[in-house]
Amino acid sequence: MAKFGLIGRNIAYSFSKRFFSEKFERENLVHTYENFDISSIQKFQKILQETPHLKGLNVTIPYKEEIIPFLDSLDADAEKIGAVNTIKISEEGKLIGYNTDHFGFQKSLEAFLPLRQKTALILGTGGASKAVAYALHKLGFEFKFVSRKKTTAGLLYSEMDKSTIENHPLIINCTPLGTFPNIADCPPLSYHFLTKNHLLFDLIYNPAETEFLKRGKIQGAQTTNGLKMLELQAEKAWEIWNS
Repeated sequence: MAKFGLIGRNIAYSFSKRFFSEKFERENLVHTYENFDISSIQKFQKILQETPHLKGLNVTIPYKEEIIPFLDSLDADAEKIGAVNTIKISEEGKLIGYNTDHFGFQKSLEAFLPLRQKTALILGTGGASKAVAYALHKLGFEFKFVSRKKTTAGLLYSEMDKSTIENHPLIINCTPLGTFPNIADCPPLSYHFLTKNHLLFDLIYNPAETEFLKRGKIQGAQTTNGLKMLELQAEKAWEIWNS
């Protein structure tokens, strides 16, 4: 029997535990999947020490970047992205970091392409936004990061005028704003500038329709949540664990 799990904080709602537990049952696999809800990344070593037969882990907010110093090596994509959401534990006990977020995002986005132009706004600057940026770059998009704090390569929410929003038909929410139970929250965009030419992609999947997506839909924009992306990245993680 092999054990798998998810590293994160406040992850009782997690998609991964349900997804893999159902997969194991459906495929008659005697594996288990556990949530490792930790208040600090420093507790990661304790999980490794106290969990025998651990073969693979997923990593979620807020540890996709903080986990990297604890790993023995990184896959080429994860190294370029600078964030890890999947860990394979080798037979020798080596920890190898991968990123399957970029794969899941790219595959789920491709169903909506082409858009009017290949320009995007990425809301947020954490680990998930880095994977999204990597995928967009591979697809030939130009993009800007948007955040509450000024960065050298990005915009502040307050700097986004009508022209900025009109000229970026793809807007991706990579922040946790709007996640259950805080479903009334949303990124502080000027939503009234959105049009039917826009696609709003929210990495959140709980609730299925966030306030961000609702406001986009009112303006006629196409909308999609992060569920398909999650399913795709989870299947990719499973491939990695079994390779």
